[in-house]
Amino acid sequence: MGTRLVIADDDVFVRAGLESLLADIDDFAVVATCGSLPELLEAVDAHQPDVVVTDIRMPPTHTDEGITAAQTLRRTHPTVAVVALSLYLEPAYALRLLDDGSSRRGYLLKDHVDDVALVERAIRAVAAGGSFVDDAVVEVLLRRRNTGDAPLERLTVREREILHELATGKSNVAVASSLCISSHAVEKHINSIFSKLGLENDREANRRVQAVLLFLAER
Repeated sequence: MGTRLVIADDDVFVRAGLESLLADIDDFAVVATCGSLPELLEAVDAHQPDVVVTDIRMPPTHTDEGITAAQTLRRTHPTVAVVALSLYLEPAYALRLLDDGSSRRGYLLKDHVDDVALVERAIRAVAAGGSFVDDAVVEVLLRRRNTGDAPLERLTVREREILHELATGKSNVAVASSLCISSHAVEKHINSIFSKLGLENDREANRRVQAVLLFLAER
């Protein structure tokens, strides 16, 4: 069975372009297109897609409908993956998208949707339960860290293993179970990861999500 897709964008030409692009990929099937948040949620209910590809800003408010859709679907349709498309190189959107877990979530700049291979890679990654973040967004976060070296090189083997588990959207308890260690040990390692990545005093964003984004940058 192929990957069933719903496309959401209020620009009819963007919708048509995405539909044409994705329909040409083997085993992808566009089952619905729509132009607003209410229509998107209705389409998911009606068609039960594997992946939603959605603009971040759509009617009714043209603010953060794509993020709202992802957060809503995490509760109502947890197996539906979401790739959010944005015109803006703004890490805050990516951080919010991943704030309730990075599994089955992707963030891609609209400037890059003409790269068919990249779009396909993002969709396949989230459909398989993983994550995808546009390299340009991660580069901004890396520059903000301004550490002067590769941040992840300072992590121990165990800390990198834990960060890998976090990147799949697992909770501390699930990470502990997967690695056969205690939840307390996981918490200590995560605090060490935050410190080594320079996230210990970051009040502007979810440290867990920023750590995952930095990890994804090196994949």
